[in-house]
Parts: sequence; structure tokens; C-alpha cells
Amino acid sequence: MRPFVILSGCSGGGKSSLLEELARRGYRVVEEPGRRIVREEPEQGGSALPWIDVAAFLRRAITVSLADLDVAPSQGWVFFDRGLIDAASALQHVTGESVLEELGRKHRYYPQVFLTPPWPEIYGTDAERRHSFDEAMAEYDRLLKTYPILGYEVILLPKIGIRERADFILETLQGS
Repeated sequence: MRPFVILSGCSGGGKSSLLEELARRGYRVVEEPGRRIVREEPEQGGSALPWIDVAAFLRRAITVSLADLDVAPSQGWVFFDRGLIDAASALQHVTGESVLEELGRKHRYYPQVFLTPPWPEIYGTDAERRHSFDEAMAEYDRLLKTYPILGYEVILLPKIGIRERADFILETLQGS
């Protein structure tokens, strides 16, 4: 079993801050593909951005996610901010393309997935996250259903401080 742990859930729920904490503790982390794409596309003159061409953006997110899996070390925990399942789920939702089942079954992560619940008090938009809280909620609801369909155990992260959330994840993984 690969030690690749997904942190997913509602946008603006604290995933990036949590990954920063895990990195400070010496764990390997993989930044969200979408945020990397949103930074790179304008530099390259591309249009694979969620507010311009969402399908192209999601296809690129799948490609980046697959590359992330290929280069991730297989020793020790590696924490992914979103990844392949999120991108495939979104592409299937937006276009109707049946990609989730095949990609989700072929490329497996650790069987426990940690989801950040909606947390309106900390939600915010920025240059890389332009969608509304309602859109983030819809995405969260879709992911909450998607992961169990693919055989993952979903663990909702409590709304507590970053250090305590990191402790919660590590303690949960130790017990599994």
C-alpha cells in the first residue's frame, strides 16, 4: 500500500495551511495541482484556467496529478493537496466524460482520505481561488460522495487549529 494520503474537501477549509504544517514537521507534501496550473498558465500564455476553459484546466490537473504520483517517493507518508480523484470527479461532473471510475481504480492512494469540511469563517478568495463559497460547497458535497464510491474511508477533519489538525491526521494514520 502506497503511503500517499489525500487531503481534500471544501475549498478554503485550511488544506494548504495544514500541508505547510506537515512540511514543517518533515513530511513530504505535494501542492494542489490546480493552484500550480493557475500560476503557470498565464506565464505560458495558456487558457487552461477554470474561469476560461474549465475542461482544459481539469484535463491538465489530471495530467499534473498523474505526474505527481509518478515522482512521489514511496517511503514515508506523502501528503497530497487534492489530486487525481478531485480532478477526475470535477471533469466528469463538468463534461460527463466517464473518467473517474477508470482513473480512480487504477491509481490508488492510501485508503483513508481526510476532508476539510465547509468553514465559512476562514473561507476567502484570492487570485488563484475565484469561485464562491456556494461553489466550494457543491464541490465538497460531490467529493464527500465520490471517495466512498471508489472505496476510500472518508475522515472529516475537525474545525480546530492547524497544529491540532496535523496531530489528528498523524494519530489517525498511526492507528490504522
